[in-house]
Amino acid sequence: MAASPMEQFTIKPIIPLHLGGYDVSFTNQSLWMCIVVGGLSLFMAIAVWNRRLVPSRLQSMAEMSYEFVAGMLNMTSGEDGLKFFPFIFTIFLFILGSNFFGLIPGAYTATAQLCVTLALTMLVIFTVIVTGFIRHGLGFFKLFVIKAPLFIAVPMALLEFISFCARPMSLSMRLFANMLAGHTMLAVMAGFVVALAGAGGVLSALSIAPMLLIIGLAALEFLVAFLQAYVFAILSCIYLSEAIHLHDNH
Repeated sequence: MAASPMEQFTIKPIIPLHLGGYDVSFTNQSLWMCIVVGGLSLFMAIAVWNRRLVPSRLQSMAEMSYEFVAGMLNMTSGEDGLKFFPFIFTIFLFILGSNFFGLIPGAYTATAQLCVTLALTMLVIFTVIVTGFIRHGLGFFKLFVIKAPLFIAVPMALLEFISFCARPMSLSMRLFANMLAGHTMLAVMAGFVVALAGAGGVLSALSIAPMLLIIGLAALEFLVAFLQAYVFAILSCIYLSEAIHLHDNH
């Protein structure tokens, strides 16, 4: 019997652990997040180990990723936002690495789990709120107020507040849904290939069509993997910019 396309997202305990009645087992999801962090850390360490005036390929990739994230922060927040570079750089690389590692056959895509994307989003929103209150105190609430007549400003302030509260769900759902949908589609197409190839006769020849589609979808998934990491990072930069400048940069 063919496996369900959703089976690839099942969280399976590797080392069962329980603490105070809570399940804190080390799972396949935990393992692949450790692999992503370890792989990226090793890559960055090797890339900058012997820095050269004329960079090697690995050094060029590391420098390009550094400049890419620094450019995002500078574009959205100015020089004040560069102090958050380690935070945004870490999140961007983790999401990008998780997305790319998830494309390896047999690997687990951590960003296809809502609990992971929601945790990342809550970390971003918490940083935004803390930054806003540290820089502006209660003046941070001016973020929800627009310059308009009172009968317009009051309902707009309510809408702005609701929009702000909805950010954790919208930001986390965007990343989660895109990764989930892409990997599910690849699994469905792979099931078609196996079913048609095993049918024999003319149907076996027809298995070439979904196979070609899988190749196209896989190429598209590489693009989506990068775009989703970029979208998450750029929106995080924009939210931080609002906390730093309030409406000054609008």
